[in-house]
Amino acid sequence: MDISLRVLRRRLLTPDVSETSLGKRGFHKKNPDAQKLLETVGKVFVDSYGHAVEARSIVEVEERLETSPKRFRGFAYEGAAMGLGVLDGLPFGGRHRVDDLLTGRGHRHVYMVYVGIGWAMARLPKLRWPDARSLDPLLRWLVLDGYGFHQAYFHTRRYVDEQFQDPRFPWPADGSRGYPNRAIDQGIGRALWFVAGTDAARVASMIEKFPASRHGDLYGGAGLAATYAGGCDADELHVLRERAGAHRPMLAQGSAFAAEARVRASLLVPHVGVATEVLCGATPERAARITQDVRPDSAVDGELPAYEAWRQRIAAEFVSLGGVHT
Repeated sequence: MDISLRVLRRRLLTPDVSETSLGKRGFHKKNPDAQKLLETVGKVFVDSYGHAVEARSIVEVEERLETSPKRFRGFAYEGAAMGLGVLDGLPFGGRHRVDDLLTGRGHRHVYMVYVGIGWAMARLPKLRWPDARSLDPLLRWLVLDGYGFHQAYFHTRRYVDEQFQDPRFPWPADGSRGYPNRAIDQGIGRALWFVAGTDAARVASMIEKFPASRHGDLYGGAGLAATYAGGCDADELHVLRERAGAHRPMLAQGSAFAAEARVRASLLVPHVGVATEVLCGATPERAARITQDVRPDSAVDGELPAYEAWRQRIAAEFVSLGGVHT
């Protein structure tokens, strides 16, 4: 594709980075450091999205992503996956770009890539959504986690203030007995970390306004974001843990997922250990190992989707090891 056409494609498809500023979004500004952190995440995400839709090849995309700072590289892969997912969803463009990313360096960032696919879904018509059967049968729910994050981030009034849920959410089309909304809630919980500006007490207060049946998934998402993105100290994390109450095991599960995502991609940074120590009672390496020790050998769904059974096993493991008390 001619360079001028690729530049035009980037301009037409890429959101303005100003859309990720806390002021523009109306999100809480806890302090200058937290604001800078969250806005840097947004900038890296959007820049990586734009580069991906303009790049000539997946190799070129990867080379750029690998230059991102260690703390933010996972967000860079997430943004690039969204951009490639949007291109895959356009007519006449083929549907291979995200697959190509996952067969290359993106396989180490598979969790973030799947979340990025969900961001793309939120920007595409339903007829252009990916076929769930083409995705990893265990990890496909991370796509809806990404979708939920996008909706809470960009449509905060509807999804957070009004607590909207679609009782007939159409993906995946395999009769998953209501689990899609639970996966979406996990993404909404992650987004609350951003909406609240990394203020742990504010996150807990926002979750408590939702129906009690949704609290566990929301706390799971919040634990993931608090660990992966960071932005608060151990004292604030203790507040989040105490406010979670009976949902501390799911808070730990989300934290462990974040640790696994960073360990798998060799992106460990100090704040991850602070979070897993408080939320899981374990080092990031130990928390990540637990997620793999109890990972299902088969992704065949039973009474619960295999993904949810996996989450519950992780949560129960931290309780049994004494790292989490309900």
